[in-house]
Amino acid sequence: MLGSVPGTPALGRGPAPDGSFSRHEYHHPAAGWGAAKSVGEVLEKAGAPVEGARALFLMNQEDGGFDCPGCAWPDDPSGLRLDLCENGVKHVTWELTRKHVGRDFFAAHTVSELAGWSDYDLEAAGRLSEPMRYDAASDRYVPVSWEDAFELVGSTLRGLQSPHQAAFYTSGRLSNEATFLYQLWVREFGTNNLPDCSNMCHEASGRAMMAALGTGKGTVDLGDWERTDAIWLMGDNAATNAPRILTWLAEADRRGAELVHINPLIEAASRRTIVPHEFADMATFRTTKVGTMNVQVRIGGDMALMRGVGKAVFEAAATDPGVLDGEFLELYTHGVEEYRALCEATPWSELVRDSGVEEPLIRRLADSYVKSRRVIIAWCLGVTQHEHGVDTIREIVNVLLLRGNIGREGAGPCPVRGHSNVQGNRTCGINHRPGEQFLDRLAQVCDIDPPREDGLNVVQAIEAMHQGRVKVFVSLGGNLALAAPDTSYTFAALQNCELTVQVSTKLNRSHIVHGRQALILPCLGRTEKDYQAGGEQGVSVEDAMSMVHISYGMKDPVSPHLRSECSILAGMAQATLPGSNTPWQRYVEDYDRIRNTMAQVLDGFEDFNARVRYPHGFRLSQPARERGFLTPSGRAEFGLGPLPDDVDPGKGRLMLATIRSHDQFNTTIYSNDDRYRGLKGLRTVVFMNSDDMRDRGLDEFDLVDVTSISRDGSRRTVYGYRAVRYEVPRACAAGYMPELNVLCGIADHSTESGQPVTKHLKVEITPSRENER
Repeated sequence: MLGSVPGTPALGRGPAPDGSFSRHEYHHPAAGWGAAKSVGEVLEKAGAPVEGARALFLMNQEDGGFDCPGCAWPDDPSGLRLDLCENGVKHVTWELTRKHVGRDFFAAHTVSELAGWSDYDLEAAGRLSEPMRYDAASDRYVPVSWEDAFELVGSTLRGLQSPHQAAFYTSGRLSNEATFLYQLWVREFGTNNLPDCSNMCHEASGRAMMAALGTGKGTVDLGDWERTDAIWLMGDNAATNAPRILTWLAEADRRGAELVHINPLIEAASRRTIVPHEFADMATFRTTKVGTMNVQVRIGGDMALMRGVGKAVFEAAATDPGVLDGEFLELYTHGVEEYRALCEATPWSELVRDSGVEEPLIRRLADSYVKSRRVIIAWCLGVTQHEHGVDTIREIVNVLLLRGNIGREGAGPCPVRGHSNVQGNRTCGINHRPGEQFLDRLAQVCDIDPPREDGLNVVQAIEAMHQGRVKVFVSLGGNLALAAPDTSYTFAALQNCELTVQVSTKLNRSHIVHGRQALILPCLGRTEKDYQAGGEQGVSVEDAMSMVHISYGMKDPVSPHLRSECSILAGMAQATLPGSNTPWQRYVEDYDRIRNTMAQVLDGFEDFNARVRYPHGFRLSQPARERGFLTPSGRAEFGLGPLPDDVDPGKGRLMLATIRSHDQFNTTIYSNDDRYRGLKGLRTVVFMNSDDMRDRGLDEFDLVDVTSISRDGSRRTVYGYRAVRYEVPRACAAGYMPELNVLCGIADHSTESGQPVTKHLKVEITPSRENER
């Protein structure tokens, strides 16, 4: 399935390919009628047209609506009735399916059989409908009562020699309330082993901004997007990653703002769009620009590009001191002269070589920056998943500081979070490196003695499972088996556990690749009503711009045997900690009680229960937004990192980045198509520069083998991928995750952030032994 048979076309993790595939140049606007048509097809295919249509008007609405389980882009505060996107609709209808996976399904299929299913078919089987336990004798999952499932978790954890022999993972889907209960259980148990999906996506953003600004979050809100003079999007394909961004880019273009896309791939989201809820534009096919400049940086060259912008700004300031915000630099920053010296000492030839961008274009970019009084720089995983992701984001902040674009309306740094509530998870305590102040408050309010030593991140947890140092793995959402690097190593790590526990809504690969004992615990989805003893409950989430709001399900649960995340966590906690004084059951009866405790522990959550029920919720305080920098110096700190020395992959090699297709959400794959890249029927592809293809004697769709060279010298190969021409720089290539995660060795993680460097893989691409013509 991964492409392991030399000379044979790889299959990929989507639907079984039928052998027909094609590619054309996509010249249409992003979103528009293509998105509308897709939404209609998705609703029809889901088999729930009434519920699906109703969901369109309740998603991201403040009055009893539910928060989209997709990306973390903020809700429109203007009262827009269709504040949604094509990919959000896909994710919601994926959850609304009427298919069930329970005892009858597992009675009919052994785990060994399911291991041969595609990942698409596993998820397409339907919603998990009752708790299940793996039975090794029959190689099947069999029904288990909730009480027995909880006791298995509790007794296994209590039997460990140390709490550190367990790891507790979460994806971004967890609510704030469940997040708080999760970390409370784990810390009362006695460990900070709380790896999370941030360890694989925006860990670099948090560390960089904390060091530079004293906050791990972006400082802008949607009001700033309405007032900015320029928006730079770096390492982000907006039309796929967070399509609602297109609305704000279109609005910015109508105001005359500069819209700069910095990315190795030229994407459809950098050209034009028709926003689907702007009905007049849809009726007249009137498009709006969402890009005024494309800067095609080489993979890993973003830091050199930003250093070049900084250098050009300093050169302009030599003749016009007003180019710099002198007052801001003097009052609020530290290290500007050292940064000036660093820029001046870096020759243009080095900046051009490392960025892959010619000097005139870098200067043009700098001129645009200088002419724009208020600038937002937003970025996504194309910036973070590199060895030097932290230093690169420090460099982005450096450029913003030069002209006072921090704490100014319409300006600031803006990491684009790709998963609903991933930011809230970190805010509410999911952190393997918790701060002392948070632990002190948690100890005082909750009357526990939390551990103080750092826990394991994702890569460290996988290594510990592989080595037998971690024996129990609990996962709240997500699909670690596919999301993690070094697929075969990660599979072996999970299988080496005594017990794996998956709290999930749908069947996925992580249920099939399991420990010696395994549990599947089905939970409510975001669209489902949550009934507890205290009545119907709402849960809160935090978006990518620090707004916290409440979410209520719209429909009855798909099965009477489902439990909420909070209920499942409380059940496992009570079984693990029989002498606990924590009022687990009272918390589950009424989530207001959880929020009351959170208000005492978490800064910014004062009067939580009242404020979360305001229309659109409330915004968490951001001192850096008010130019209050919580760094040791009390000032914004310039970063002084050296330029990376690993941008050149070496003679005959290419640098490969893993990307998502448009018809995909994280590891969930909806089809083998990628509309915006003009690809149909195929996922096992490598997008290449036409000159690199010619150098290797390759024609379009020729079979190739891709071998990665890990930093520890090991090699990994996938066979039977197809070469596809794309507008990507020389010596750069791209292909889809999760298929190509196998190429990222467990040793290939950033020494700055711990993130797997899945967008910075050195590879060799050669023709397969048997090319089909």
